[in-house]
Amino acid sequence: MTLTEDLRIADAQGKRVGVRGWSALVVLMLPVLLISVDNTVLSFALPEISIALHPSGTQQLWIVDAYPLVLAGLLVTMGALGDRYGRRRMLLIGATGFALISAMAAFAPSAEMLIAARAAMAVFGAMIMPATLSLLRSVFTDRGQRRLAIAIWASIFSAGAALGPVVGGVLLEHFGWGSVFLMAVPVLIPLVVLVPLLVPESKDPAPGRIDPVGILLSMLAFVPVVYAIKEISVHGVSAMLGLLVVVSIGAGILFVRRQLSSASPMLDMRLFRRGAFTGAILVNMLSLMALVGFLYFVAQHLQLILGMGSMEAGLALVPGLAAMIVSGLVVVPISARVSPRIVIPAALVFSVTGYVLVAATASRADATGLVLAFVCLGIGIGAAETVSNELILASAPPAKAGAASAVSETAYEVGSVLGTAVLGGILTAIYRAQLVLPAGLDDAAATAARETLGGAVSTAQTLPAAAAEALQEAAGSAFDSGVVVTSLIGAGLVVLAAVVAATTLRRTRNAS
Repeated sequence: MTLTEDLRIADAQGKRVGVRGWSALVVLMLPVLLISVDNTVLSFALPEISIALHPSGTQQLWIVDAYPLVLAGLLVTMGALGDRYGRRRMLLIGATGFALISAMAAFAPSAEMLIAARAAMAVFGAMIMPATLSLLRSVFTDRGQRRLAIAIWASIFSAGAALGPVVGGVLLEHFGWGSVFLMAVPVLIPLVVLVPLLVPESKDPAPGRIDPVGILLSMLAFVPVVYAIKEISVHGVSAMLGLLVVVSIGAGILFVRRQLSSASPMLDMRLFRRGAFTGAILVNMLSLMALVGFLYFVAQHLQLILGMGSMEAGLALVPGLAAMIVSGLVVVPISARVSPRIVIPAALVFSVTGYVLVAATASRADATGLVLAFVCLGIGIGAAETVSNELILASAPPAKAGAASAVSETAYEVGSVLGTAVLGGILTAIYRAQLVLPAGLDDAAATAARETLGGAVSTAQTLPAAAAEALQEAAGSAFDSGVVVTSLIGAGLVVLAAVVAATTLRRTRNAS
């Protein structure tokens, strides 16, 4: 009996897996951890990228968001391709392509090339994510073991977002900004080697059809509206941007109608009629939006205002990371006894506290205050994300588990996009509106300083001591003015997530 055949002990009768089955889980955690880390690792690399590549404010946002935006638009499509052609095959193609493009991104000579590389990485990343959870379900057919495996998956997925800045800080302390992309290579090589040995191939015996029109509509529902949000934050409202929003809404409506009328849809929209499913999706998205928005500005504050090194700034967030992991694990037995409509809002009280703490102390925030704020935020987000991910799968019929996992991951990516696009865009707009430049700057220096905080710090390094100090003080003050507003918005998002949980999950049974 081969190793792969021996792994097929999780059969239709729900036979329990042994060491090899859990080894498969470990291997499948590699891409999950890498993809979730990649979503936030750039937060800490942005200061160095802004100095090296001189991106505009809009380009800086696109460097972060090109990846999760394209990824979110392709997850459902790639999930359908995996169902048809093999999930393990799709995972291996995605891992190989992701590693190659990541190596190219590490040496991008311009902001435009880096944005293009990030978009290409997303195409392969979208092949990876739907496959991992579907393959776990094919390995773990025993209900109890599968519940534990999915809980571990959810915890790693959530914790990876917070681990990004720590990994980024360590790498940037010793290497250039390109190292945050090169880290994909040593992580994915073991995956390509071990997956064929440990993970059996898995296909849907009756997959949904490949729908080119549906693929196009799903992309049109995401890309134009996020682009409009970014442009509004920089240039204000215009008729063209309003048209883009209308295009996204129209494409979204057409996509839903097309899926509802199809006998074999790419995505079964009837899942959203289940209150618990839709509620858990919204909690997932809003929580990630708040988390990524926080990481966007805290990384810049620690490095560019407080003057901390990359590693020092990354390590400052370790307590928050630990809080997120611990809360995600501790909440599992609690959620088995207490309704999610109580557990999730109670946990999110901590996250609201964290954001309010930042808003109250932004103008004089030191590292200790930001660390405490992130611990509070991490406690709530870690618990809420773990419970919501479990609910998404538990509230969907077993036959729709693949579609449910694709929607869960799409919500995660949309939350990541909007966290940077909305909170980052608002922060950028307020920074520019509040920045009062000291006298004596030439046009080039003034333009660079207005674009981003990183541009102001880079410009200050070329000025005489007195002018440099004045510029840095003005930029820091303007940036922190934006932090106050975005922190209050972040707190509002968390409150909204708590309200959604309390109202939509009221009839949800506990996890036991």
